[in-house]
Amino acid sequence: MDNSPEPDPQGVLPSPLPKNEPAPVPAQAPGTDLAAELRASDADRERVADLLRDAYAEGRLTADEHAERIGIAYAARTFGELEPLTRDLPSHPGPIRHNLTKPPLDAPAPLGPPPLPAPRAEASTMVAVFGGAARKGRWRVGSHLKAVAVFGGIEIDLTDAVFESPEVVIEAYSVFGGVEIRVPENVSLHGGGAGVFGGFEVREQTSADPHAPVVRVKGAAVFGGVEARPRRGKALKEWVRRRLDG
Repeated sequence: MDNSPEPDPQGVLPSPLPKNEPAPVPAQAPGTDLAAELRASDADRERVADLLRDAYAEGRLTADEHAERIGIAYAARTFGELEPLTRDLPSHPGPIRHNLTKPPLDAPAPLGPPPLPAPRAEASTMVAVFGGAARKGRWRVGSHLKAVAVFGGIEIDLTDAVFESPEVVIEAYSVFGGVEIRVPENVSLHGGGAGVFGGFEVREQTSADPHAPVVRVKGAAVFGGVEARPRRGKALKEWVRRRLDG
């Protein structure tokens, strides 16, 4: 039995029925990047600032380039303004954007880094007489600190400290001794003092972030020395601008 289609009167076979094919997906207009227009958060700006500080510490950026990019990072409002700042750095992790997919309500909370220990409460005065005293690590620094070294040495390290005030005043006095002060590279450092047969040196710097804490050093050194300078490669990460601003 022949099941082939019969020709029509003109002798032409009927055309096969068209297949159901999906409709074409409209292409995104060239040059548009909706994710770049999304608003960046303080955490996004701080993450870019950390990458820039690392690049500066490694010598990949000059001081002027670092200061310029840090200023742009803290003023950026969108991801599109942040991404070019680290695009030419080897440590660039790719587009700095969030995953906009919301997890289900019953999903377990993602595991994060272990919580940091509570900062230590320390006295506002340090004294070293014929000996030494040091304050470093995770400790709470208030608005005023006084250090007196007599035939001894004092070390004050603020790089891992928790700042509780927008301005910290350090009074340092050295008599036949020494006081050494180290601050994070992203805070402002100002001040100076008197040196009598000794040296009093403050390597001043102004942070590119106008909201960063300010450390002011004053005092005197008699037959001794006082030195305050930033520690390159160590940036203050734990301070809340709103809290410091009151």
